[in-house]
Amino acid sequence: MTMLTEPVHPNESLVSEANGDRSRESITVASGAVLKACAVLGAAYGDATSAAKSGGNTGNGTVTMDATNPTLAHAKPGVYTLRCIEAATNGGTFRLEDPDGTVLGDFTISGGAGGTAAFAEQVKGVITDGSTDFAVGDGFDITVPNTQTFGPIDFDASNGMNVGSAISYGDYDGTDGEVPGVAYVRDCEHNAAIVVWPTGTTTDQKVRATRDLAEVGIILR
Repeated sequence: MTMLTEPVHPNESLVSEANGDRSRESITVASGAVLKACAVLGAAYGDATSAAKSGGNTGNGTVTMDATNPTLAHAKPGVYTLRCIEAATNGGTFRLEDPDGTVLGDFTISGGAGGTAAFAEQVKGVITDGSTDFAVGDGFDITVPNTQTFGPIDFDASNGMNVGSAISYGDYDGTDGEVPGVAYVRDCEHNAAIVVWPTGTTTDQKVRATRDLAEVGIILR
């Protein structure tokens, strides 16, 4: 006897949503991603880029953003500031603040001439000492673009795709490149027994992602 398995249909997991279209948003499905209806999704902003602050710097050291994941989970779109708050010969201490002005951490160059300081708080990169020392007030602006792509939640990622962020409305195939889609991103309830998880998702991973979803108002029941 041939067994047929009926897939989850678009919207099938929905229990309730806010009035109008407030719970739903048009999304961009990441290139290479295949979304199933009612799948739990992660989301990632575009790659962060850095530039010397307006007016330039006294020191000629550099900031290099990570080549693989310059934008990490929980990053915010906008401009992060990285400023030298304490000068030192062949070094210096830099403070990283997010676009809202929240201090994310202080990072001190070590290793002598040409030394480095790595940072990985929402954005990821390396500060490198130059031949001319940094002065207090020197710094860099790191911009996270206000563009997001969505894909099936990936617990091995670190760029935001590992954080429960949305529930897919329908089936979308980004195999050949980015495509538009629709997802529930806030203020809604979904049936926990129907939402679709990646194969092999553990109980602990589901608990963590369910908590992440609740933070944006998506409740699994």
